[in-house]
Amino acid sequence: MAESKVAKVGRKKPETHLGMVRRARRINRELAELYPYAHPELDFDGPFQLLVATVLSAQTTDLRVNQTTPALFAKYPTPEDLAAAVPEELEEVIRPTGFFRAKAKSLIGLSIALRDRFDGEVPRGLEDLVTLPGVGRKTANVVIGNAFGGAGITVDTHFGRLARRFGWTAEEDPEKVEADVMAIFPKSEWTMLSHRVVFHGRRVCHARKPACGACPIAPLCPSYGVGETDPEQARKLLKYELAGQPGQRLRPPADFPGEAAARAELAVGHPLPDTDPQALPPAEPAEPAKSAEPARSAEPARAAAKPARSAKPAKAAAKPAKEAS
Repeated sequence: MAESKVAKVGRKKPETHLGMVRRARRINRELAELYPYAHPELDFDGPFQLLVATVLSAQTTDLRVNQTTPALFAKYPTPEDLAAAVPEELEEVIRPTGFFRAKAKSLIGLSIALRDRFDGEVPRGLEDLVTLPGVGRKTANVVIGNAFGGAGITVDTHFGRLARRFGWTAEEDPEKVEADVMAIFPKSEWTMLSHRVVFHGRRVCHARKPACGACPIAPLCPSYGVGETDPEQARKLLKYELAGQPGQRLRPPADFPGEAAARAELAVGHPLPDTDPQALPPAEPAEPAKSAEPARSAEPARAAAKPARSAKPAKAAAKPAKEAS
């Protein structure tokens, strides 16, 4: 009898839907603090370039795409130019991104559709975008959210993985993941939420070796423990892009919502990578917490998820360069 009583007392109550929603929105706020500069990491100038770059980004890194698109857009600057491309010549230009034959077919096909059906302009609506060859909901939402300032949740491999780890969904199908997450967050947050989650997935919550012990979201994550929990070992798993790599976008466009926050971070001593990581000043140490507001690092779970948030950008700049997964 005593044993069953102990078991009953120690059993954790299942999380209610309302509890999950509150926790999810708190995670979003935490991610907004961690990544005020979250932005699309594909280089682009206008909707057409973003559409093409997003199609090319399948099964490769944004860095690889950014290294490929300057030559691509120099040769094929408009939908009309790309629609008339010789497939073999286009394949050679985009070969570094992988799956170049299929991608070339999609790029020529979508460019023909833009030329013939949309007067050479990228349509703004999801329903029209997904009719283009090689364009699914993910690509359409990237364009809507980042080229047109609309709202869309981008469910790529990183977003889907973290949405499941965070307990926002149990679905594997991207469209079902998108629907579940849309029901949790206000529409105004969809685009930036996508960037923040993807940033975190690329840098901390990796597919094979998530750095649980170095994750500031750990106290809110029901999947804590699937990766390395030792803080020192976990810190070795963190991935950050450094400057000096051709094609590496380090800052969002000047008019992107996160840019103002990024500059504010710089003003208070939280530098972001710029050109030479060795030339960056170290981040200032975190100030002691005021008595009215306890320091977050004093929380037991948060303490296990060091390093301190204020030191993070400088630590990122000091690490050896790695290509984000």
